[in-house]
Amino acid sequence: MPKNLTLKAMTLGAAGVAVASASAQGVAERPKEKPNVVIILADDLGYGDLSCYGAKNVTTSNVDALASQGVRFTNCHATAATSTPSRYSMLTGEYAWRRKDTEIAPGNAGMIIRPEQYTMADAFKSAGYATAAVGKWHLGLGDKTGEQDWNAPLPAALGDLGFDYSYIMAATADRVPCVFIENGKVANYDPSAPIEVRYDRNFPGEPTGKDNPELLTNLRPSHGHDMSIVNGISRIGFMRGGGKALWKDENIADSITEHAVRFIRNHADEPFFLYFATNDVHVPRFPHERFRGKTNMGHRGDAIAQFDWSVGRVLEELDRLGLSDNTLVILTSDNGPVVDDGYEDRAKELLNGHSPTGGLRGGKYSAYEGGTRVPFIVRWPGNTQSGQVDEALSSHIDLLASLASMIDARIPRGAAPDSYNRLDCFLGKSLAPRPWVMEQAYDNTLSLLTPEWKYIVPSDGPAIVPWGTEIETGLTKEPQLFKVDDTGERNNVAKSYPAVVQRMEMIIKDVRDRNNSALKAIDALP
Repeated sequence: MPKNLTLKAMTLGAAGVAVASASAQGVAERPKEKPNVVIILADDLGYGDLSCYGAKNVTTSNVDALASQGVRFTNCHATAATSTPSRYSMLTGEYAWRRKDTEIAPGNAGMIIRPEQYTMADAFKSAGYATAAVGKWHLGLGDKTGEQDWNAPLPAALGDLGFDYSYIMAATADRVPCVFIENGKVANYDPSAPIEVRYDRNFPGEPTGKDNPELLTNLRPSHGHDMSIVNGISRIGFMRGGGKALWKDENIADSITEHAVRFIRNHADEPFFLYFATNDVHVPRFPHERFRGKTNMGHRGDAIAQFDWSVGRVLEELDRLGLSDNTLVILTSDNGPVVDDGYEDRAKELLNGHSPTGGLRGGKYSAYEGGTRVPFIVRWPGNTQSGQVDEALSSHIDLLASLASMIDARIPRGAAPDSYNRLDCFLGKSLAPRPWVMEQAYDNTLSLLTPEWKYIVPSDGPAIVPWGTEIETGLTKEPQLFKVDDTGERNNVAKSYPAVVQRMEMIIKDVRDRNNSALKAIDALP
């Protein structure tokens, strides 16, 4: 792509200002009828974990069908290599590294997205849409960390962030509390078993995975994850109570998928936005028995098959209701994959030649591409071309502004400061790449990716993720510069291209400072 065309692809300005595409008009044509929008966000699903992206030993027929009917992106990036900051950035249009409280959240975190912030759900709600969040949340609930009363309605929840309906896991499956939260209250609450949650110390007399391994009847930890036991699996954090409200891991996919489908069914006669965040591939992986043995990769492979089933159920309901033609479906993942993330499920031993990253270096947590390059599929019949493969550099950060433009939602001044309208690009109508993509490793080390270069900021962090995952962090004390065609990120050419390193550092500084001169630095790159 000529650099002058790359520059035309984006004109920096105030938040919410449209970014010009390579089309003659410079902006995407808006549809005559506002479409429904469904975002399916997988958890820890790697770039190579879907058969349409070359996966071995697992077939994802429903996802593959979605890709065959729309656009499959091969160079799309989450903003972070871990869940909480990635999701924060997608929903707010602001890079998580701009704030100090957006790192991986405990299950009793207070709300990280604050009620006064403008969100993707706010954009849809302002345009007359019914809005819902179903599945994994991991962005905090209540006003302050550790001060939630889980036995009463939470004073701050997703209703304050633009979601009309929510049925969510407070954090992740490996963190307490192990209950679903529906519209700010514990679902199926059991008054005979009041809930208490804390992360600093155990409750007297409560068993833990560390002290009572005989109670671990479903999964055992490989590292960490040895605190409170729920459903025969030990977790991170301490919890007591819950009774009938406690989830069973093998039923999580069924539960959240049914609630997602029900929301679609209940709002079939009006425009709706559904943020459907699945849990399957994240630990503890314990798929329903009907999926066990579907692959030869154990629980992790079977969890991918279970995820594909959930996708199929959503697509099937859209078809049944006659909504598919007017529904924009986006499928992606929050970050890269991890094989051993704390439980003895033999995921590493059973890979059998499968590469969750699709051959990319690193993985979840990492500054290397395996941490942030993710599957990304867009289908909107009549507006996306069937079977298209798009290699253009793109990022989750632009979803909010792009979708807001599509539905004529006005973004308030100062909101979504890092998100730009690239709707034409997401629909496959323009092949103009984003001039740069910012990426964030687990320790907040930043990387900058352009269509030609990848630069990782020096860091004194460890070479390997320190808690047992065996993933390379990508952190070194020396600057790292790679050519994009070096997909394994093995040949650090920083010393050979000092001028490029200097300009990449300038771009990062300009983006940090919200300085629009970053494009000039991009233009100067060889």
